[in-house]
Amino acid sequence: MKKQVKNNVYWVGKVDWELRKFHGEEYSTHRGSTYNSYLIQEEKTVLIDTVWSPFAQEFVDNLAGEIDLQKIDFVIANHGEVDHSGALPALMKRIPDKPIYCTANAVKSLRGQYHQDWDFKVVRTGDKIDIGNGKELVFVEMPMLHWPDSMATYLSGDNILFSNDAFGQHLATEKLFNDQVDQCELYEEAIKYYANILTPFSGLLTKKLEEITALQLPIEMIATSHGVIWRDNPVQIIKKYAAWANDYQENQITIVYDTMWNGTKLLAEKIAEGITQADDKVVVKVCSLAKSDENDVITEVFKSKAVIIGSPTIARSILHSVAGFIQLMKGLRFKGKKAAAFGCYGWSGESVKVLNELMADAGFEVAVEGYRNLWNPDSDAQKVAVDFGRMLARI
Repeated sequence: MKKQVKNNVYWVGKVDWELRKFHGEEYSTHRGSTYNSYLIQEEKTVLIDTVWSPFAQEFVDNLAGEIDLQKIDFVIANHGEVDHSGALPALMKRIPDKPIYCTANAVKSLRGQYHQDWDFKVVRTGDKIDIGNGKELVFVEMPMLHWPDSMATYLSGDNILFSNDAFGQHLATEKLFNDQVDQCELYEEAIKYYANILTPFSGLLTKKLEEITALQLPIEMIATSHGVIWRDNPVQIIKKYAAWANDYQENQITIVYDTMWNGTKLLAEKIAEGITQADDKVVVKVCSLAKSDENDVITEVFKSKAVIIGSPTIARSILHSVAGFIQLMKGLRFKGKKAAAFGCYGWSGESVKVLNELMADAGFEVAVEGYRNLWNPDSDAQKVAVDFGRMLARI
């Protein structure tokens, strides 16, 4: 069932209430998601994006129940990733001669994934299509936000920016608009989305926001490809992105650790106690990698000015859970954040040295040598850990 977005613009997507993992098993979606597809019915009828392939036939059948598919004049593929393009093969079987407007890189992506030679029409930033009734579609290339093939499409007259993945959230809801949902949940999913997906491209994002601003397009709505449409003060999410792209941090320190026999866990708790003693205004988060969702932890790292990371020594190195998490942080290319290391050991005690090296390689400023403790922390060692935390509050 289509839902009206504004005037002759309708949402024709799919709400996926059951989704819990995305990008394979890489991204957690505790609140599900939506795959937003949009239908514009002016003098020309335009479909913007489709849905993920498991829902392809449902999508095409529902769309055919709303309009005669032959009346679609063309399709716009803002991004070739399968959660947006997955229904194209089923749709194009029904309308094989209709053109698909996309970037040059999207042609490569769509051909590479579906092995079909559809009627591709390549567009670049500033290209326009008249769709009648005094309205135009304007294309804006958005490479690496978050694939090389990404673009946005702007509808003049209604002043809607169809932004694809930019400004989105993984949030399943029957509501269409940002002012209709829980604002805390919306913000949590928006910052998590940015932290885990868009952080590596912050420099490009800053330039692209400047480019969009230079086009002087009035924006009354931002229609994303996941989650809700920003209609109430849509500029608010643009301002958030501008802030998040600028080496973002809050007054927060996050302690991330894994443990074998709870010695390193105890150190983490005592370090947190010491930080709070020294500065009761700083937010302290303690995250066990064994018990926490790694994407949620990444979001806490994104918000932090410093990351304190701990592992016991094992095989003259660190636990593989911690090593993998540092590799994840390295790929996200965080900037402007400090780091320190800690851990227990029984024999050789290399973990703190290994952690320091890996964190430096991941782009963090290692602020202190770190703290390591022999065997299980006794009362004296716990006091040292508290003092270590008090010192970390000042780095």
